[in-house]
Amino acid sequence: MTSALTRAEERKKMERSAGWIAQAVTGTLHGPDRMVTGPVVTDSREAQEGSCYVARRGEMSDGHDYAQAAVERGAVGVIVERILDLDPRIAQILVPESTKALGDFASAHLHDLRANQSLDVIAVTGSAGKTTTKDLLFQILSADAPTIAPKLSFNNEVGLPLTVLSADHTTRHMVLEMGASGPGHIAYLTEIVAPDVAVELMVGHAHLGGFGSVEGIAKAKAELIVGSVPGAPVILNADDERVMAMAPLASGPVWTFSASGKPEAQVRALNVTRDAFDRARFTLLTPEGRGEVALGVAGVHHVNNALAAISGALVLGIGFDTVLAAVNGATALSPHRMDVVDLEIEGVPFTLIDDAYNANLDSMRAGFAALAAIGQNRPRFAVLSEMLELGEESAELHRAVGDMARDGGVKTLVVLGGDSHFYLEGAGEKVEGVLAGSVEEAAALLCAKLEPGCVVLVKGSYGSQSWKVADLLREKGVQR
Repeated sequence: MTSALTRAEERKKMERSAGWIAQAVTGTLHGPDRMVTGPVVTDSREAQEGSCYVARRGEMSDGHDYAQAAVERGAVGVIVERILDLDPRIAQILVPESTKALGDFASAHLHDLRANQSLDVIAVTGSAGKTTTKDLLFQILSADAPTIAPKLSFNNEVGLPLTVLSADHTTRHMVLEMGASGPGHIAYLTEIVAPDVAVELMVGHAHLGGFGSVEGIAKAKAELIVGSVPGAPVILNADDERVMAMAPLASGPVWTFSASGKPEAQVRALNVTRDAFDRARFTLLTPEGRGEVALGVAGVHHVNNALAAISGALVLGIGFDTVLAAVNGATALSPHRMDVVDLEIEGVPFTLIDDAYNANLDSMRAGFAALAAIGQNRPRFAVLSEMLELGEESAELHRAVGDMARDGGVKTLVVLGGDSHFYLEGAGEKVEGVLAGSVEEAAALLCAKLEPGCVVLVKGSYGSQSWKVADLLREKGVQR
């Protein structure tokens, strides 16, 4: 399915004139009215023949410095905040602020597509599980009609517009992931594209530093419901009280799902079991039918994400048989999400649980549950990089994860990053704790401790680079 997603992205191309784009972003066209037929990009290295390159100013670099590189790779148009010395055949669209122009471009593009074809938009938010739910939705909806979804976790003011701009006249379903690191972020994303269906997964302890409290997170996540199209169906997690408290905000029908099997939920799981790789099996109950589901992604917590995706597909009118068949064949498409692989390094066989793309208290708990299930009667190890954006509660939350490591039977805990030493404080003396100073040192320290048949969990926030440790282990190892 990963290759199918890539092929779909390559096939879908932007077809807009520079003049149309300039009008959409309230900009001024300088140069010829070229036709943009390639993808819209913010990274010059991704430019192709016919591309439109958006020159953004970031904290570390200025995209205007790379416009010439984008042109050399085939870009025919650029969105800029100042006119550049480029080939006169290049269309330059001058705007006050490039990132806002990108959002305006996406909004106008989607408005035009919606006016001329049948296209529905389903958006997912939550403190954890967004990307896996997005991946599952993409696979289910693709079984019905041409569907687009974000690459990786393209869920902010840059990634979301780029996803929208990959849609074309063939697109029938659009899956969007909406993230936030502070109040108002999701509200802005819904201004770019108001969803036809809103999915609320859970409210947890992610990015506390940007919100101040869990209640602040809940209020920010609820912006998705408020910003949906009038009358839009809302899908809520019946097992999360803070999510259920959002129900009065819905202007359309409310659907609920429950991984714990609550009878009042329309979509629920019963008889949940797991195999040796912590992949869940359960009986699915919905208003449209009943069936058996065997998930292809490791981690019993993904029952929650699967039910959310199933609910979304049913709300959009996809037939139950299509949904059931698709979810049974679905896997995690995005890297570093509960990817379980058997490796061997220097003759030592072990199992790697790579869940290293992101981390918060709730997803850490799920990670250790998977480690306990897969590592039953086997030595257990963990490499944890720092959890970021936790504000004043950072030390306390890191200690709580250390407690999880101890209670989860972790033998050796390798930690990486500024606040990661608090993991060791929480784990205590019963766990061998090692503080690494770099990605390379973390991988080396772990390799020195490996035991035949052991299981290793690698997890942490993306910015603290645990995913690089996972990649190093894969590079060093031979897949079994």
